[in-house]
Order: sequence, then C-alpha cells, then structure tokens
Amino acid sequence: MSLLVDTSVWSLAFRRDGHPGAPEVVALRAALQGAEQVFTTGLVLQEVLQGFAGPKNREQLVERLSALAFLQPDKQDHMAAADIRNVCRRRGIQIGTIDALLIQLCQRYELTLLTTDKDFQAASQQVEFRLWGTA
Repeated sequence: MSLLVDTSVWSLAFRRDGHPGAPEVVALRAALQGAEQVFTTGLVLQEVLQGFAGPKNREQLVERLSALAFLQPDKQDHMAAADIRNVCRRRGIQIGTIDALLIQLCQRYELTLLTTDKDFQAASQQVEFRLWGTA
C-alpha cells in the first residue's frame, strides 16, 4: 500500500510534545522505514512549512520531505477535484479545496490517504477513495 500523507499527520509527527503512539504516526513511521512508499504534494509541503517557525526548522523539514515521492497535480486533477467537491457539497458534505485535490490524487494514483482529519471520513461516504484505517 502506498500512502499520501495529509498535513494533519505530519503536524502530529513533527510536534515537540508529539504523539508517538498515535496510530497514524505509528503508520507513518513504519511506512518511512520502508514498509510502504510515502508520497507528498506541493500543497501539503506548503501547509507543513507554514506551520513551523524559523529558518532552521524550515531547512530540516525541506530536507526530510524532499526524500519523498512528489506528486504534481495537473489541470485534469484540479478539474476532477472540483467535481469531487461539488458532489460532496450536493450531498451535504463540506470539504475544502485542498482536501478535494488530495482525494483526487489518491484516486488517480491508487494511494491510501493517511490523515487524522475527520472531514475525510464524511467524504469517503460520498466519493470512492482509499482512506487509511477503514476497511
């Protein structure tokens, strides 16, 4: 299984007070140790970098995340993400623009989304994608 890791998990993993026992963090660490391939994308990278202060932290984060497989959404991904967001909205589920794009990337590349964000649970009831922890 290949993972697309959401900002919520990176934030949890990188926090100083940390939550090393959180199931998502345990899954991320196992994946990074070679159990699975880990992917990221520009929006997640941007969100992670926005959440940490100081150039030293930034350099360390960029170095760590640069080792990951990087997905570059194209025009079709953005159009499909808009469709995903519209389907959810019509069915009473509000998801963000970035969340819709992450779902689209999971669909396109057959990835499993690793997240702690409960909005994805609701979205998974409306559109098909692989969500970690659900079977």
